[in-house]
Amino acid sequence: MIPNTGGTILAVEKDKIQSIINEHQGLKKNLIAILLDIQSEYNHLPPESLRRVAAALGMPLIDVIGVATFYRAFSLVPRGKHTCLVCLGTACHVRGGQKILDEIERKLGVAAGQNTRDGQFTLETVACLGCCAIGPVVVVDGEYHGHATIRKVGPVLDKRRRTKAPGKTRKK
Repeated sequence: MIPNTGGTILAVEKDKIQSIINEHQGLKKNLIAILLDIQSEYNHLPPESLRRVAAALGMPLIDVIGVATFYRAFSLVPRGKHTCLVCLGTACHVRGGQKILDEIERKLGVAAGQNTRDGQFTLETVACLGCCAIGPVVVVDGEYHGHATIRKVGPVLDKRRRTKAPGKTRKK
């Protein structure tokens, strides 16, 4: 089921979505690339965008939703401008990963899996980032911060508050 995020896509935005589909030649094999570009544009996959993609590619809507919900890279609800990931894998956990998460939750005023009220941050946890030697690890907008401590997370978050969200990183 597609969550109701409260918004509708305006005609101008429908044209933008169609433009993204056209950039990928409207081919089914380009579904993931199309969804990545839409998410890059809107910071999530709006429900109407999924409907338009399904129609344009001649696919059942459930297949498009299946891809959008299978991959962690996609979000069906709006995300914050900055993404903060806290690793809770075994190595990070035994080195204080949960305490780091608790501190970030306190500083941002949200629990893991939520966005801050101002829309600046989305806080998420991951089971493992694969860099156990430098744990505990916090990743903010793709920038890894190893050997994280409670004292280090404040300055990392403050730095992001003062900067714009990362730009589109996909090459076309």
